[in-house]
Amino acid sequence: MAKKIIISGGGTGGHIFPAIAIANALKRLDPATEILFVGANGRMEMDKVPAAGYKIIGLDIQGIQRKSIIKNLMFPVKLYNSVRKALAIIKDFKPDAAVGVGGYASGPLLYAASMRGIPTLIQEQNSYAGITNKWLGKKANKICVAFDGMDNFFPADKIIKTGNPIRRESVDIAGKRIQALELLKLSAHKKTILITGGSLGAGTLNKAALAGLDKIIGADVQLIWQTGKFYYKGIIEKLGPDYHPNICVLEFLNRMDLAYAAADVIISRAGAGTIAELCMVKKPVILVPSPNVAEDHQTKNALALLQTNAAVFVADRDAEEKLIDKALELLKDKELQKELSNNIGKLAMPNADEVIAKEVIQITNNN
Repeated sequence: MAKKIIISGGGTGGHIFPAIAIANALKRLDPATEILFVGANGRMEMDKVPAAGYKIIGLDIQGIQRKSIIKNLMFPVKLYNSVRKALAIIKDFKPDAAVGVGGYASGPLLYAASMRGIPTLIQEQNSYAGITNKWLGKKANKICVAFDGMDNFFPADKIIKTGNPIRRESVDIAGKRIQALELLKLSAHKKTILITGGSLGAGTLNKAALAGLDKIIGADVQLIWQTGKFYYKGIIEKLGPDYHPNICVLEFLNRMDLAYAAADVIISRAGAGTIAELCMVKKPVILVPSPNVAEDHQTKNALALLQTNAAVFVADRDAEEKLIDKALELLKDKELQKELSNNIGKLAMPNADEVIAKEVIQITNNN
């Protein structure tokens, strides 16, 4: 009989892309599997999940707002109502298992599932587990992780190291460098830096790029600069549309595979999903963790790579002054590039989506 699986969570691409990858893997293993997503109203998943071909139901839930007591006054009410709605969804859909990938909707749905005796699986992407997942982990059947040392947060007997699911098409870079550079109107004879701050962009990385443009041009190095939608207009207005032939400014990278293929050195934030992709791409990486995330988990993700000399680290506060100098230094250091590439490649776990999907099926069979 076909399995019925609920996948809950979202909020950012870092949660949504792994969730969709797990759903796709479940469908590959058994096309008859029925999948329902549960997200948070008003968040990115309410658009991205239907675009991937899956049904989603939204809960009216928010996170704790660290900077606003007023906004938190409604939190207990929203949480109570979300758990009630989650219970109704479970009663109606009758899932064989529930998967939580992180994000606001994950908590109420997994809590409701455990109340009803539905097997649950947590997919913890980061090297540092948040409060909600630590609490949910006590009742979860399985916890799939991407980093070592997660028994600091979860019962050791429930943990399985699977890695983080990736967008396979984004890391398929073999033989695409020339095509990528031609498409971006860049030279195949010059070294290229890629700066990516994710779909929304990263203010610090953009400031660092602006501060270092003269140095990049002076070194006759190329820059693929993904600004994010919040910053693109302001940067283009400042620089003009055709600023310099070595500088390619883009709002969003629809083809991450081409951007990765073109790059000799990559500058990035340290979200868990991004790191999983970078391990597959095997290029020298400079990580600038965002300080604006829960429990500063990006710094902890980056430090996990630093321990095996798999990345260069620049603190957010130092980026404007030091980041471009570091990148240009790295471009000159062939030995360090080789070492970083080898070490980050060793951390790749390419089949995380299918390994997790098989664990989901296993907990339904054990129930």
